[in-house]
Amino acid sequence: MIVIMNSDATQADIEGVIRAIKEKGLEAKVMEGARQKIVGVIGDKTKLAATPLDAMHGVETTVSISKSYKLASREFHPVPTVIDIRGVKIGDGTPVVMAGPCAVESREQLMETAELVKAGGAQFIRGGAYKPRTSPYAFQGLEEEGLKYLAEAREKTGLAVVTEVTVVEAVDRVAAYADILQIGARNMQNFGLLKAVGRAGKPVMLKRGLAATIDEWLNAAEYIMNEGNPNVILCERGIRTYETYTRNTFDISAIAAVKHLSHLPIIADPSHGTGKWRMIKPMSLAAIAAGADGLIIEVHPNPARALSDGPQSLTPENYHDLMTSVQKLGRFMRDEAIEPMVME
Repeated sequence: MIVIMNSDATQADIEGVIRAIKEKGLEAKVMEGARQKIVGVIGDKTKLAATPLDAMHGVETTVSISKSYKLASREFHPVPTVIDIRGVKIGDGTPVVMAGPCAVESREQLMETAELVKAGGAQFIRGGAYKPRTSPYAFQGLEEEGLKYLAEAREKTGLAVVTEVTVVEAVDRVAAYADILQIGARNMQNFGLLKAVGRAGKPVMLKRGLAATIDEWLNAAEYIMNEGNPNVILCERGIRTYETYTRNTFDISAIAAVKHLSHLPIIADPSHGTGKWRMIKPMSLAAIAAGADGLIIEVHPNPARALSDGPQSLTPENYHDLMTSVQKLGRFMRDEAIEPMVME
């Protein structure tokens, strides 16, 4: 349930509503709407059956929320969330780019990649220090050594760091180095891990699970937000279907769906979404046109020698070509005031 306050409601009016909600053992969260403040109710709304919130001073109306997720819902929070990370805003209408290797392989490889993605216009360096792989014999990452290299790359280039955390025990360690904690597709419903990153005090990028519905994905975001962390970034990375030509089926429609259902920003991952470097550019442009707030792209100085995901990694030349096109499309959409989604 949400309580919509009148545009002229006073702070005392809002505090009165909050007090009435908390007296019933429920949680209240205040949000800024486009023209007025909104008080969200978390918990069993039937406890408020005998409490006439609509009649309280300063209240315009109450609205029930049908979704199982509340904090992630646009009904609960009508204004799009913008997340500021080292001065870079995700969700403000300007696409951001996170680029780098699938895995941190060595200091030399990461520094070379960081310099080239910075030169191309990316704002974030991505790279896996902990790599959950399908095969136990595949390269598993450099772990904390890789985290130190990522922090050094940030120091040298100014790029913010995005890297994956795979187990609860590593959350504090990864959070000490990263600017964004990434939850991979395999861990989307690892609820203990979701709760742990929700308490870590860092923005979280939540990738969609291998076969997750949008509803399941947004409920996973709810676990993080319910721990007190509002800074959740969703990431569409493709889902498992009958199609075998691509690594996954890149669900561009999910971008538009999320923009309708949620206020959270969404990043697109065409590298994992397709598994083919030739498809990354067209899928990137399509994702931006569909309303994505940015991209996360795999780039490697020499994809043929990559220890992980070489076939879906861009060469430096292809990366720069992609960035030129993404920047042109972003400027065109901004200059022409093109809004991918009609919200009303």
